[in-house]
Amino acid sequence: MEYCKRCVYPANTKPGLVIDDDGVCSGCRSFEAKTIFLNQVDWPGRERKLREMVGEYKARQREKGNPYDCIIPVSGGKDSHFQVYTIKERYGLNPLLVSYNHTFNTPLGIRNLTNIVEKLDCNLVRFTTAPGSAKRIAKYMLKRVGDVTWHYHAGIMTFPIRAAVQYDVPLMVWGEEGFSELVGMYNLDDFVEFTKKKRQEHSMRGFEPEDLLLEESGLTRYDLAPFFYPSDEDLERVGVRGIYLSNYLPWDGRSQAEFVIDKLDFETAQSRDRTFNIYAKNDDIHANGLHDYLKYLKFGYGRATDDASNEVRHGRMSRERAIDMVIKYDHVRPGDMDVFLNSVGMTEAELLAMVEPMRDPSIWKKGADGAWRVTDSVANHRDDAGVEAARLPLTDDNRPFTRTPEKAGARAQRDSNQTEYVLL
Repeated sequence: MEYCKRCVYPANTKPGLVIDDDGVCSGCRSFEAKTIFLNQVDWPGRERKLREMVGEYKARQREKGNPYDCIIPVSGGKDSHFQVYTIKERYGLNPLLVSYNHTFNTPLGIRNLTNIVEKLDCNLVRFTTAPGSAKRIAKYMLKRVGDVTWHYHAGIMTFPIRAAVQYDVPLMVWGEEGFSELVGMYNLDDFVEFTKKKRQEHSMRGFEPEDLLLEESGLTRYDLAPFFYPSDEDLERVGVRGIYLSNYLPWDGRSQAEFVIDKLDFETAQSRDRTFNIYAKNDDIHANGLHDYLKYLKFGYGRATDDASNEVRHGRMSRERAIDMVIKYDHVRPGDMDVFLNSVGMTEAELLAMVEPMRDPSIWKKGADGAWRVTDSVANHRDDAGVEAARLPLTDDNRPFTRTPEKAGARAQRDSNQTEYVLL
């Protein structure tokens, strides 16, 4: 397997990336270009453009007598906190917060979602899928595409648009456009906006609920109710538009996490099964656990690879340290796997059998004993030719992420209970 000589991504990273003749991946090149570009970007001009845009939508909504100036899709995470704070406190809009409850929640996630509503004094609309529906969808999509969180993504990428139509609120405000950061799919000049096509291809894995009804899935319209996208006529009537704040404001998830910890009492995890990152994706059971482990079982890399590559690109972690993190975390079996298996009545052997046809033969090989083993690892590529030439210098801010000291003790008890999962 070929690995990026700058970060720790393999060539089979999904969505696809490209490794150039110097051994550097397209995600790193995009970040490099963005870093250079950042110094040339007229951020004050972009911020003014954002301010003018949201001001226009605010004026139109107030003229109509609509109480909501925009919709902000939220899960309760650090980005949600930052988005709501920015839109409400910095620009003075009255947002309607919209959330999708996939039913596989952590106490920490529930606490943080409640925290946004309380600290920022917002209205929240939340659709809760029936627990039985969630389990049926998760089990079927595990078999179909190897993903137990399809309904998570389908819900948060669809229900807010339905709410926009229902409440006659044209503007949706998202946070970061993630694929630009991960694999270099877009750049800042594109001013990418949310579209049904983007949602379908990346979040929905190419499946609409109508497709699942045509298959022998056993799923019903009741199960799939929140995932049906509004009609073109309804979207045009309301004028629904989804923008990403990262196109208008400098975006750094870590510094923003520190900001919302200090400003809004956002809570982090104390530790994670499968990564060193304690401030991202704490709101649900499976996002950093089973969902990510399935990625490892299919492609041979996991969440620690994602997080470590991001730290390398920001100059906060050396490639050698990043490789150590991959070795430590990527292969770990998550504790929430048992929660899922028990909830859907499945054995681990049955789950692994479903995943077996999806394993990437470029990284996995089945031995004579029937056991699957990875054929390569970034650990074997520490000293590849070209690594030194591709290396980025470490920044002054290359310290490990730490929670605010005066708040750490207050969080400890809640963090210690994070494995007490809540299914509702």
